Amino acid sequence: MGATMHNTNHNSVAIHGMRITRDLHEAEAAIDEALIRQANLLATMVRARRDSLVGAFTGQEALLRLAASQKAMLEASNEIARVHGKLLEVGREVGSGMVDDCPPKGSLARDPLANDTAITMVRAA
Repeated sequence: MGATMHNTNHNSVAIHGMRITRDLHEAEAAIDEALIRQANLLATMVRARRDSLVGAFTGQEALLRLAASQKAMLEASNEIARVHGKLLEVGREVGSGMVDDCPPKGSLARDPLANDTAITMVRAA
Protein backbone atom coordinates (compact mmCIF):
# COMPACT_ATOMS: atom_id res chain seq x y z
CA MET A 1 0.00 0.00 0.00
CA GLY A 2 2.93 2.36 0.64
CA ALA A 3 4.02 2.09 -3.01
CA THR A 4 0.50 2.89 -4.17
CA MET A 5 0.38 6.04 -2.03
CA HIS A 6 3.80 7.06 -3.36
CA ASN A 7 2.65 6.59 -6.98
CA THR A 8 -0.57 8.49 -6.30
CA ASN A 9 1.37 11.38 -4.75
CA HIS A 10 3.88 11.36 -7.62
CA ASN A 11 1.04 11.38 -10.16
CA SER A 12 -0.64 14.26 -8.33
CA VAL A 13 2.60 16.25 -8.27
CA ALA A 14 3.14 15.55 -11.99
CA ILE A 15 -0.41 16.56 -12.92
CA HIS A 16 -0.22 19.78 -10.91
CA GLY A 17 3.20 20.46 -12.43
CA MET A 18 1.75 20.19 -15.95
CA ARG A 19 -1.15 22.47 -15.04
CA ILE A 20 1.15 25.06 -13.48
CA THR A 21 3.44 24.95 -16.52
CA ARG A 22 0.46 25.45 -18.86
CA ASP A 23 -0.95 28.34 -16.83
CA LEU A 24 2.48 29.95 -16.46
CA HIS A 25 3.07 29.89 -20.20
CA GLU A 26 -0.41 31.31 -20.79
CA ALA A 27 0.27 34.12 -18.30
CA GLU A 28 3.59 34.93 -20.01
CA ALA A 29 1.89 34.98 -23.42
CA ALA A 30 -0.91 37.22 -22.08
CA ILE A 31 1.60 39.78 -20.83
CA ASP A 32 3.35 39.77 -24.21
CA GLU A 33 0.00 40.20 -25.96
CA ALA A 34 -0.91 43.10 -23.66
CA LEU A 35 2.42 44.79 -24.44
CA ILE A 36 1.79 44.39 -28.17
CA ARG A 37 -1.72 45.81 -27.87
CA GLN A 38 -0.48 48.75 -25.80
CA ALA A 39 2.24 49.47 -28.38
CA ASN A 40 -0.36 49.37 -31.15
CA LEU A 41 -2.60 51.73 -29.17
CA LEU A 42 0.28 54.14 -28.65
CA ALA A 43 1.06 54.16 -32.37
CA THR A 44 -2.61 54.66 -33.24
CA MET A 45 -2.95 57.55 -30.80
CA VAL A 46 0.15 59.32 -32.12
CA ARG A 47 -0.93 58.77 -35.75
CA ALA A 48 -4.39 60.16 -34.93
CA ARG A 49 -2.85 63.26 -33.39
CA ARG A 50 -0.51 63.77 -36.35
CA ASP A 51 -3.10 63.06 -39.05
CA SER A 52 -5.81 65.17 -37.41
CA LEU A 53 -3.60 68.25 -37.43
CA VAL A 54 -4.47 69.03 -33.83
CA GLY A 55 -2.02 70.63 -31.43
CA ALA A 56 1.34 68.94 -30.94
CA PHE A 57 0.54 68.16 -27.31
CA THR A 58 -3.11 67.15 -27.70
CA GLY A 59 -3.69 63.97 -25.75
CA GLN A 60 -0.26 64.18 -24.14
CA GLU A 61 -1.54 63.19 -20.70
CA ALA A 62 -3.26 60.11 -22.14
CA LEU A 63 -0.02 59.16 -23.93
CA LEU A 64 1.96 59.59 -20.72
CA ARG A 65 -0.50 57.42 -18.83
CA LEU A 66 -0.30 54.76 -21.54
CA ALA A 67 3.50 54.86 -21.35
CA ALA A 68 3.23 54.39 -17.57
CA SER A 69 0.96 51.40 -18.08
CA GLN A 70 3.49 49.93 -20.51
CA LYS A 71 6.22 50.35 -17.91
CA ALA A 72 4.03 48.61 -15.34
CA MET A 73 3.39 45.77 -17.78
CA LEU A 74 7.13 45.39 -18.36
CA GLU A 75 7.62 45.24 -14.61
CA ALA A 76 4.91 42.56 -14.45
CA SER A 77 6.78 40.67 -17.17
CA ASN A 78 9.93 40.76 -15.04
CA GLU A 79 8.01 39.45 -12.05
CA ILE A 80 6.42 36.59 -13.99
CA ALA A 81 9.92 35.67 -15.24
CA ARG A 82 11.02 35.50 -11.60
CA VAL A 83 8.00 33.34 -10.80
CA HIS A 84 9.02 31.06 -13.67
CA GLY A 85 12.52 30.71 -12.25
CA LYS A 86 11.25 29.94 -8.76
CA LEU A 87 8.77 27.38 -10.09
CA LEU A 88 11.58 25.66 -11.96
CA GLU A 89 13.42 25.36 -8.64
CA VAL A 90 10.30 23.96 -6.96
CA GLY A 91 9.81 21.52 -9.83
CA ARG A 92 13.34 20.20 -9.47
CA GLU A 93 12.90 19.94 -5.71
CA VAL A 94 9.68 17.91 -5.84
CA GLY A 95 10.41 16.08 -9.10
CA SER A 96 7.25 17.35 -10.75
CA GLY A 97 8.61 17.51 -14.27
CA MET A 98 7.93 21.26 -14.30
CA VAL A 99 11.41 21.83 -15.68
CA ASP A 100 10.57 22.89 -19.21
CA ASP A 101 12.75 23.71 -22.17
CA CYS A 102 13.26 27.25 -20.95
CA PRO A 103 16.72 28.36 -22.15
CA PRO A 104 19.30 29.83 -19.76
CA LYS A 105 18.88 33.51 -18.91
CA GLY A 106 19.91 35.79 -21.76
CA SER A 107 20.52 33.00 -24.24
CA LEU A 108 19.75 33.27 -27.91
CA ALA A 109 17.44 30.90 -29.73
CA ARG A 110 16.61 30.55 -33.38
CA ASP A 111 13.14 31.64 -34.42
CA PRO A 112 11.60 28.60 -36.16
CA LEU A 113 9.35 30.87 -38.26
CA ALA A 114 12.18 33.07 -39.51
CA ASN A 115 14.90 32.35 -42.03
CA ASP A 116 17.97 30.36 -40.95
CA THR A 117 20.06 33.43 -40.18
CA ALA A 118 17.52 35.21 -37.99
CA ILE A 119 18.20 35.09 -34.28
CA THR A 120 15.78 36.34 -31.65
CA MET A 121 16.10 36.90 -27.93
CA VAL A 122 14.17 34.43 -25.82
CA ARG A 123 12.74 35.65 -22.54
CA ALA A 124 13.79 33.30 -19.79
CA ALA A 125 13.52 33.19 -16.04
